[in-house]
Amino acid sequence: MSSCNSGLARAAKDGVLSPADLRDLGATLGALHATRRFLERRAAAAPRLAARASEIGAYDDLAAEIRPKSRLKIAASCFSIYAYEALKKELTNAKISGRVADFTDPEQVKRLIGKLPEIDILVNNVGIYAAKTFEETSDADWKAMLEVNLMSGVRLSRALLPEMIQRNWGRILFISSECASLVPEDLIAYSCTKAAMLALSRGLAQTTGGTGVTVNSLLPGSTLTEGAEKFLDDQAASQGVSANEVSDQFFKEVRTTSILGRFLDPREVANTAVYLCSELSSGTNGAAIHIDGGSVPGIL
Repeated sequence: MSSCNSGLARAAKDGVLSPADLRDLGATLGALHATRRFLERRAAAAPRLAARASEIGAYDDLAAEIRPKSRLKIAASCFSIYAYEALKKELTNAKISGRVADFTDPEQVKRLIGKLPEIDILVNNVGIYAAKTFEETSDADWKAMLEVNLMSGVRLSRALLPEMIQRNWGRILFISSECASLVPEDLIAYSCTKAAMLALSRGLAQTTGGTGVTVNSLLPGSTLTEGAEKFLDDQAASQGVSANEVSDQFFKEVRTTSILGRFLDPREVANTAVYLCSELSSGTNGAAIHIDGGSVPGIL
């Protein structure tokens, strides 16, 4: 029921958005719906966006809301079929194609990297998890989560960051989770991978000194995606109560530290993600930004 323990994530997915000429861009990356205007005045050299979007259950509304005022070329790689169809319907003037990569297989990731165009914005959002006790979580579970959640970002960043530094502009954003700090008992392995992403992000940021490249992390909290809504509806039906009652119970009994006391709207996560990927965030580098409704206690 959250970005880290909803029980809703399905297979890892990957996407690449590659605009040839773009003024207004609003993007949904997984749950990251966006309608913010950014990258204005960069129409002549608009960045291409590598949007690796996954956790289709936790971010079930994977799609892109892109409002082009000029030519737009999109290469979508390994989106869910629902997102792919949504993109085709929404972006009638765009050329949309798809590629698939299994992020548990380093060779498939290598081949995917070889097919990528020049990328200016990379969002590392692919992720899987296994909700089990520590004793039940096998070595295979650990390996799969490390390969998909962490090593996918390592491999893509290793391939794309040097090019960004050479061009003196780029954005890399790691989508971590509140679980990196909260660490639920049934998601220890998953939480470890999300915490490792923070160290990776900070380390990469330190290699970008003196350039226009930034690397940051975003830590979303419990988010009301379509998948979460379905989960709430299913729980409500099984318990004979309303979905609102299930939601209220979650924050009263499980996510008790949340100041907001409700699920985030995906757009609330998107607003921060889009800012961090825009030119407006040039002064933010090596940061871990919480967008969790205050669920992680403390001031740091």
